[in-house]
This record gives sequence, structure tokens and C-alpha cells, in this order.
Amino acid sequence: MIKYIGSKRRLVPMICGVVDALDGVETVLDLFSGSSRVGWALKERGYRVVANDHNTYAWVLARCLVQADADRVTDEVRERLDRLRDLEPRDGWFTETFCRRSRYFHPVNGARIEAAREVIHGWDLDPDVEATLLTALLKAADRVDSTTGVQMAYLKQWAPRAHNPLTLQMPDLLPGPGRALQQEAWEAASTEVDLAYLDPPYNQHSYRSNYHVWETLVRWDEPATYGVACKREDCRTWKSPFNSKPGIRPAFEQVLDALRSRYILVSFSNEGRIPRQDMEALLRARGRLTVFEADHPRYVGARIGIYNPQGEKVGRVGRLTNREYLFLVDTAG
Repeated sequence: MIKYIGSKRRLVPMICGVVDALDGVETVLDLFSGSSRVGWALKERGYRVVANDHNTYAWVLARCLVQADADRVTDEVRERLDRLRDLEPRDGWFTETFCRRSRYFHPVNGARIEAAREVIHGWDLDPDVEATLLTALLKAADRVDSTTGVQMAYLKQWAPRAHNPLTLQMPDLLPGPGRALQQEAWEAASTEVDLAYLDPPYNQHSYRSNYHVWETLVRWDEPATYGVACKREDCRTWKSPFNSKPGIRPAFEQVLDALRSRYILVSFSNEGRIPRQDMEALLRARGRLTVFEADHPRYVGARIGIYNPQGEKVGRVGRLTNREYLFLVDTAG
């Protein structure tokens, strides 16, 4: 999986354990799927998963890790990955923007990323095969980036991994069905499932801005950019109510009202903009509530330090762990 702020890597066993203990759960909606770490883990355990995210890069990850059937796409993906590995580098808009005007990747790897993406763009592919190839490219790029884990800025000096050669590997595909949606949360919430898993954004930082390079890489649209971080111009204008202190509660209530599942499982943090007592009140009104708690390390940038867009370390980190909550609602209880 790619480095991802808010990743539930350490909480996945706890999340899966809660779901496994419930009666009658066969279908699960992962409403804010992000890196698809949770959706992939639930599919691996035999659940039929619907993953949703409005960002295009997250939708691509979900199409690969949740929707794609390994038995159907693996042979073609393997053959095409072999062809992509043999490409000559291509130094163009992507390399200029993200390796020279900004420094997310060493230019040598940027040109390899660009060559592979241009060829994928030109192929007429099955959508799930395309998503799997793009996921392989995203993961390869993530392994050689020069950031602290988000793309709000990049390091002043190249990270050691930035000098490693780009290596395309087969993603961890799973057999069986799944489904990936690219909708706003309140639209996808009406999908009928046994359990809805909600992991909404916690704070003011938009995932579109945090991972704008991935958004551009999968869209391959050469957008207008701004600032030393070369963010997409639409990062200025696109705002989610979940990133807004006054907006998150009404947006969250709208999602809860639209859900069509017996169980609701919400992952939230003590950094979130809905206080725990308010979250419990919102959920208790919809059924029997059980709360699980665990400490969780903060995102990798907090452990490394805080950097400005010029790659200079600034500020001081307040704490290294968060308190994570899992709120389980049985609407029939």
C-alpha cells in the first residue's frame, strides 16, 4: 500500500475483528476508501466489498484492490508490466513539473514514471487491468519519492530512497468480486449493504491537496499548477465539507441519514472535528452503540518533523500518538 495519512494499517486487525464478530454480515461499504487498505483486508476475509472515494487516485486504487478479480486480470497485467519495465525513459511535462520545478522524484525516476504512464494512456485496456497497472505505477513511485508522506511539500535534500531505481511490481490482487465507486459520500451512502464502514477526514487538510501528484498521475491531464509544490489548480477551489469545522457535522449527519445498513462502524480520532461526546450522541440516536479504543501513531510526517514548502524543518510536533475510536452501531438493537 502507498504511504497515506490516516492509514488504518495498525488498526486493520481490530476493524476486521469487530466485523467478524457480527452476525449476518456478508456485504460491506467502505465509504471513504482512501488507500483501500481496509477494503482490501475485508475482501481478503471473504466479504463482498463496495469501496467509494471521490478522488480519482483513490478510485483507481479501489478498482485494483477491491474490484479487480485476480483470476481474470493477473495474466494480462503481468505481461503488460513486463513491457513497461523495458521502456526507454521519457522526459516531458511530468518530469519537468514534479522533478525540476518541484522535487518529488529524482529526474531519472520521473522520466521512467512518465514513460510508463504515457504508454498506459495509449493502450486500449480493460478498466480493471488499467487500474491495476496504474496502481503498480503509483506504488513504484511512492517507494522512490522524496517527501515526508504527503505532497504538501518535498524534502530540501533528496531522500535516500529517491536514488533507488523505479521498480514495477504486481499489486496484491485478490480473487473474487468487488465494486469501486467514485461518488460523494452522501451519494454512495445509499448503497444497500450489511455494514457501512466510515472513516471520514479528521481535519482541515484535503486529501486532494495532500496527494495532488497522484491525482495528476492517474488523470494524466497536465493541469495548471501553482506554488512551489506545483499543486493542481483545482486544489484552490475544491473543498470538502468534511475538512471544514462548521461543515463536518451537517455533512456527517447527511451521510448517516442516507445509510441503508444494519451496522454502522465509524473510525474517528481525538484529533477529529467532532468531539467524542457529540459523535456518541449522533450515533446513539441511530441504535445500540459500542465503543472500542486504541492508541495509534500519528502520520509519518509528524514523526519526521514539520517542513515548509522549501523543505526546511520548522515548528515542533506536539505529540506522536492519537487516540483512535471505533464506534459500532447496531441499528436493530
